[in-house]
Amino acid sequence: MSPRIGLDLPALLNAAAELADAEGFEAVTLATLAQKLKIRPPSLYNHVAGLPELRRLLAHRGLEELAAWLEGEVAGLSGDDAVRAFSRAYLSFAREHPGLYQALQAAPSPGDELLEQAGERVLEQIYRTMDGYGLSGDSAVHAVRTIRSLLHGFVTLEQQGGFGLPLDLDVTFRLMVDTFLAGVKNPDSFKS
Repeated sequence: MSPRIGLDLPALLNAAAELADAEGFEAVTLATLAQKLKIRPPSLYNHVAGLPELRRLLAHRGLEELAAWLEGEVAGLSGDDAVRAFSRAYLSFAREHPGLYQALQAAPSPGDELLEQAGERVLEQIYRTMDGYGLSGDSAVHAVRTIRSLLHGFVTLEQQGGFGLPLDLDVTFRLMVDTFLAGVKNPDSFKS
């Protein structure tokens, strides 16, 4: 069977990303994607080898989009301004693309160069954002792990409805980032 005219891998991934963002990453199956595209599920095999490859390609797309999003927001900034912009951009990406955000959370399989390189691009942006705080070696790794954990934890709690009190979440987020910044400026905070 030949591929449907107008349907190529980028169009398929666009539809899958829309589906993930609207209904959640786990809702992306070959059947739901075929239904969205108004094609038969076997037609998808002209573009992807199956659901694992589709989800892998969605994860790659999410990592690439997140990296571009972060790079654009942090460009030309340094210090606290960079960390605040990075943090806001991370949260904005997760809010606007919740399905893609979920897709990029799984660690790549060993040797999966496509996902490893895309993930490395995001990590490099985090390390560049943290430049200027005098951290190196293990201290830099601890600081990067800390900000990633804070951001991911906040995003996950928000996406799962874990903040039930009627307080402005953006204020909570700002306070969390400011608390991290206060800690990262303490020379003893991230020593092993």
